[in-house]
Amino acid sequence: MQEAEIKIGGISVRDLAEQYGTPLYVYDAERIRDNFRRLSSALRGHYPEVSVYYAIKACNNLEIAKLLVEQGAGIDAASPNEIRLAQALGLSGERILYTGNSLSDDDLAAGLRAGVIFNVDDHGVLKRLFALGRPRCMSFRINPSSEDIATPDLTPFAGPSAKFGIHPRFVEEAYRTALENGVERLGVHMMPHSQASKPESFAHVTGKLLDLIGPVARKLGFQLEFLDIGGGLGIPYRRELPPLDVDAVAREVAAVVRRKCAEHGLKTPRLVMEPGRYFVGDAGYVLGRVISIKQGYRTILGTDISMNTMARPVMYGAYHEVRINGRGGQTAPMAMTGQVCENTDMWISEREFPAEVAEGDVVVLMDAGAYGHVMSYDYNGRLRPAEVLVDGGQSRLIRRRDTFEDLVSRMCLSEDIQKRLREAAGEASGQAAGG
Repeated sequence: MQEAEIKIGGISVRDLAEQYGTPLYVYDAERIRDNFRRLSSALRGHYPEVSVYYAIKACNNLEIAKLLVEQGAGIDAASPNEIRLAQALGLSGERILYTGNSLSDDDLAAGLRAGVIFNVDDHGVLKRLFALGRPRCMSFRINPSSEDIATPDLTPFAGPSAKFGIHPRFVEEAYRTALENGVERLGVHMMPHSQASKPESFAHVTGKLLDLIGPVARKLGFQLEFLDIGGGLGIPYRRELPPLDVDAVAREVAAVVRRKCAEHGLKTPRLVMEPGRYFVGDAGYVLGRVISIKQGYRTILGTDISMNTMARPVMYGAYHEVRINGRGGQTAPMAMTGQVCENTDMWISEREFPAEVAEGDVVVLMDAGAYGHVMSYDYNGRLRPAEVLVDGGQSRLIRRRDTFEDLVSRMCLSEDIQKRLREAAGEASGQAAGG
């Protein structure tokens, strides 16, 4: 039985591939809005004061981020250039949360100029920061021991193997230094997990964070302005997995915040979350084509989706569902590869695909909206793909496909090379004009 045509926002992937070419990133605008509304509604339904920031590192196209800002999101920025992206969206000051690491003096100065909330992950940076200026509002990212926050369904970004966050023994020193330098408002942050799938994980981490900061706040005599529990909201990359119950996340987190704040004599702070993947992950797709079907030791589907187009499967061993448009019925085990000259570019070593797959078929890589295009690169001269947004049954280009000219545009070239490039471009233009 043939599978129905795959559509994104009501538009056939076949039509999108024909119009814009492949490989191609496509995003469903309404899905992004729905994801934001679902989380925001859950949080506000259980907690009185909430701020939600979009971790723009997940997908930095401004047209994508604009959809979330229009819904009320701030921006979580990891670098000065991401602060500039947030400013281009009309945000300023404390609508921008600056969560950087290993920050240079230039990085610190950029955050001070922008008036952002500083989320500092190293108490050792404070001397340099306060020599340059004083944030009005800041928080510290805490790195608890992995034993403190480990739960069965997550791998913590905490403990000795983690690069992020302040060791618990330096937390009091960090807050004392901030207070002595006149910082008016203080928050606390922890993000010890990614892709968490159980609501109780978030409540567990929140409770541990308040147990760490509560005694420090009481001893130093300050109240928390906000409690930032990071992102880490998982999405089901495998179809058989259920979606995360964000209402349960909100309900359980709200309960533990109230209980722990009462235990430690704290006023209930503003609750902050900064998801990236949850908003855009399942709203993005990569479209490609089957270029070749190679028979050898195994059947290998050669596609124009290479490791430089979508790095996650090769970089992390990440799973993404892959569908062949319009194909169904009997399946057979096959590998799938891209066009990059690396053995690791066989990014699926074996999976069941429709036995009737043919050259020219459209390949759809699902759940590709987060950490997809932002991690693409131009290895082997294979260039970065275009991005398209589908909204209200219409599609539009939101990032053009890279060209050869882009590949060489930042090279500082000798005149003889520049001349040959100009001549080659002229010949190509003449051939195109000649049909």
